[in-house]
Amino acid sequence: MLDHLWLASAVSRLLGWSYVLCWSASFYPQPWLNWQRKSTVGLAIDFPVLNILGFVSYAVSTAAFLGSPLIRHQYAVRNPVSPESTVRFNDLAFAVHAVLLSCITYSQFWCWGFKTNRTQRISRPIMGIFFGSILAVLAIIITVATKGGDQTKDALGWAWIDVTYALGYVKLVVTFVKYIPQVWINYQRQSTVGWSIHQILLDLSGGVLSLLQLILDSSLQSDWSGITGNPVKFGLGVVSMAFDALFITQHYLLYPGTDKEEHRPLIDTPWREESIE
Repeated sequence: MLDHLWLASAVSRLLGWSYVLCWSASFYPQPWLNWQRKSTVGLAIDFPVLNILGFVSYAVSTAAFLGSPLIRHQYAVRNPVSPESTVRFNDLAFAVHAVLLSCITYSQFWCWGFKTNRTQRISRPIMGIFFGSILAVLAIIITVATKGGDQTKDALGWAWIDVTYALGYVKLVVTFVKYIPQVWINYQRQSTVGWSIHQILLDLSGGVLSLLQLILDSSLQSDWSGITGNPVKFGLGVVSMAFDALFITQHYLLYPGTDKEEHRPLIDTPWREESIE
């Protein structure tokens, strides 16, 4: 029995680092494609902006679960059947790496001298989500600071773990919203040129491996609250895979034949990208 548990734990760790590798690698094809084409035309600027917000939130949330005894205690109180969080160090490693690569991709719109679209700017809905998320987290911080009781004894009321959950839900909302502008741009152009399909294939692989690890970890604890207690990780995998399937459909079925154009340096482009208002 102990041998089986050890093997299952080893498989869980392998799955964890495997999906981190896939998801981390998925951040390289887009900036590499931008560099090859010397252009960011075809990439929605909303995408890296929301990535920065989402992964900063996710990094802080996972760091709190891993590094704060108080947060771990409050999690155990709220999940007595499965008191150990399924957040792992590889989640934090992935989040920090994602923040760095997202900043690099965003900087390519401004600092690299690449061709950009004159009309492209962060859309008003995305700006609203960006600052609205920050204000929502600040409101919860103020609520916990003013209405929270004894944080070591009363974890069922307002507690600091609610702030970490709020940050996690910011990441979940961002993951859903950030793909919509890119789907719309691809539809407007009837093309996926400028949007790397390789990042999508890697992201899909990482999503599958992430869900497999979460299911395995929950089964090892003989309780599925490992999923309900970590809804962000579960939601991230499901939402990401749904959009991955949509992008794969756009690239290979709806707008095929663009692979040869994808890596061509962009000198002049007759079409005009519209921002999403």
